[in-house]
Amino acid sequence: MGAPKAAAGTYILILCSARARTLEVGRLGRFPLQPGYYLYVGSAFGPGGVAARCGHHMRISARPRWHIDYLRAVCRLEQIWYTHDAVRREHEWAGRLASMPGMEAPLPGFGASDCGCATHLFFCRTPPSISAFRRRVKKQETRLERVQVLDDKSQFIDY
Repeated sequence: MGAPKAAAGTYILILCSARARTLEVGRLGRFPLQPGYYLYVGSAFGPGGVAARCGHHMRISARPRWHIDYLRAVCRLEQIWYTHDAVRREHEWAGRLASMPGMEAPLPGFGASDCGCATHLFFCRTPPSISAFRRRVKKQETRLERVQVLDDKSQFIDY
């Protein structure tokens, strides 16, 4: 049996941009979006947990609230990597992504206006590897439950 529907946790949205364009991101301003993959790290410890937060990210927001809402409007959601864990791991995961070969930080401050991280948004030209990410996480935190991949986004609705 899966985690309770409202289980808290940490997630990474894997988004794909098919073409170059300039994107306006609220108070962060404009930034050049290039073709490739964008990885956004977040956490959900409020009502509804990971399922509710990722449910929000699966839809295009008519009134953007978070930085990611602006990016989500122009990028296709490919996958969600997540874990149900009582520990908030978004800052740790942002650090792990930053240290992975081929990862860039395209917009300082993105998704990190409420913390000390440089950014919660990363870019790579080729599809990111969940196995490489899992290895990097396991090296640092052996108690972390397995990071799961969500390809069929309806699983959040049904589990």
